[in-house]
Amino acid sequence: MTAIPRVLFRIPSSSLSYLPRGYSPVLRPHCSRTLLRLHRRSFSTNPPTQPDEPPRRPTPSHVLRPQPHVQHDHKAQERNLDINIPFNPPGGGGGPGPGGSGPSFQLTGSPLADAALTTIIGLGMVFFGGVAYVAWYKKRVLDKIEQAFAPGYDPALELATHQGERSENDDLLDDIPWTESLRRREQDGIDRIVQGGEQGHYFMMLGPKGSGKGSMIYSSMADVAADGIAVAEACPDLEVFRLRLGKALNFEFHEDSQTGLFQRRDPREGGPALDIERAMNKLEKVALRCYKKRGKPLVLIINNVHFFKNDEEGREMILQLQQRAESWAASGILTMVFSTDDFWPFYVMRRAASRMHVVNIYDLDGNEAMHAAGRLRRNTRLPSAPQSIFKEVVSMVGGRLAYLSKVTKSHDMIAAAKSMLDIEKAWLLSQVGLIVDCDDDVMDEQKWSSCSWLLLREFVNVRKEQEAAFAKERNLPEDSSPSDFNDLPLPVIPYWKCRQIMTRADFLEELDKRNVLAIDVEHNVRPDSMLILHAAREIVGEDGFDDALDSVRGRIEEIESLQSPAWPVRWMRMVIWGT
Repeated sequence: MTAIPRVLFRIPSSSLSYLPRGYSPVLRPHCSRTLLRLHRRSFSTNPPTQPDEPPRRPTPSHVLRPQPHVQHDHKAQERNLDINIPFNPPGGGGGPGPGGSGPSFQLTGSPLADAALTTIIGLGMVFFGGVAYVAWYKKRVLDKIEQAFAPGYDPALELATHQGERSENDDLLDDIPWTESLRRREQDGIDRIVQGGEQGHYFMMLGPKGSGKGSMIYSSMADVAADGIAVAEACPDLEVFRLRLGKALNFEFHEDSQTGLFQRRDPREGGPALDIERAMNKLEKVALRCYKKRGKPLVLIINNVHFFKNDEEGREMILQLQQRAESWAASGILTMVFSTDDFWPFYVMRRAASRMHVVNIYDLDGNEAMHAAGRLRRNTRLPSAPQSIFKEVVSMVGGRLAYLSKVTKSHDMIAAAKSMLDIEKAWLLSQVGLIVDCDDDVMDEQKWSSCSWLLLREFVNVRKEQEAAFAKERNLPEDSSPSDFNDLPLPVIPYWKCRQIMTRADFLEELDKRNVLAIDVEHNVRPDSMLILHAAREIVGEDGFDDALDSVRGRIEEIESLQSPAWPVRWMRMVIWGT
């Protein structure tokens, strides 16, 4: 068989940079019919020659000798070289050798089947990895919520009970809080509720602002280190309430999840109500799990629910929380506690309430207020004061804990109490002040003011009757000081009678919202505080108050008669017949 001579391929030398160093560029083509035909065709014509070199005759095949291995200098220059690179068709696979001709990892004999199996294995690993991650993440979410009810650190309790660093002289003070030596009438019941001792019900704590609802709740939480208790603050903005509830429950609403890689829907697309419902679903699973371990329900406290807007969105949120409270109270796995200063949330929840109990929180009576003021004064770095000063202070500010705390921190407690009374009086006049001979533009506002003063004047009259009866019972002189009547409670008028006095049924709710009046679950209406009562008593006792009130009401009637369609007929009657 005739030997096949070398076949020269004309390629640029710059392509040699892709070859490994030391690789021989001599090509030894395989014996095939196709290559033989190409060889014969190449020698059928004269090859092109360079103009500077004489034509060369082809060398016979029997003279060819194996070329020794020569180390070539791969420089960028144009000349004809012989290379030996096997042909690698597309899809033929790669290998470690030049041109991908080396061995490679193969599952089957077909490249297409290998590619399909590799894709399937890769997708399977991603799928099962995603399933494992989702399962781990769901378990982690429940564990974090359960950790929020574990004893120890609680965000709300930590802020409520946090105190600054105490000096070296503080050991001379009585560091025992006044609540430890003076337990209110409601404290025992609050302890049972907050510490999970009451099952089968959910509760609403109703009382005026600053009456001590939050103090009793945090005191009960501190006794058990917030074991099984979480507190969330309500907010008018439901998005903010969503974040506060998530902070209380240690729930991130899937915002820390990496499932967005799989195009998971954004949790916020459904709005805060849907996110809160997701949190309630997770909380229900945790409550079932914890009840088996603890044997008593968890407690979730929603503080200041009156901060929700009294509109459709706010009422729907309260109803959504109440539905969960009803179902959890029926099963006994979780007890919800709602705290409010205003009366309207009770109206909203009363329609669907079947397991709700209401706890009324009132101001301290005279003796309790005296004891509390003394304890609060001793907890400060200020000198003590005689009992007569405490009696006068309590007679002005009453048994409201928030007011007693402010007064006892002042050097001159009587001056501080009088200042608070002046501020309260100015604020009351700014809200319901009378405008004699008012214009028709402020007629609606003066309706509100005149009706409010009708009710406040009635409260002042009831208070005077209370004092007269108390003085007669105790045989007190006529010139008794106000401090002698510290044991008297605030005057009370039934809700239905207040509507008759005001001649309007829609003003009581607004007065309660502005902390002018307070309404309890028994539908009894009283002044919001002793400061409001004293301020109203001073205003009503001024000379000319009754005349101003009658003048404003008469002016309102005149404006309404002029705005009536039949006012020309009445005017003609007045002119002609004098009636």
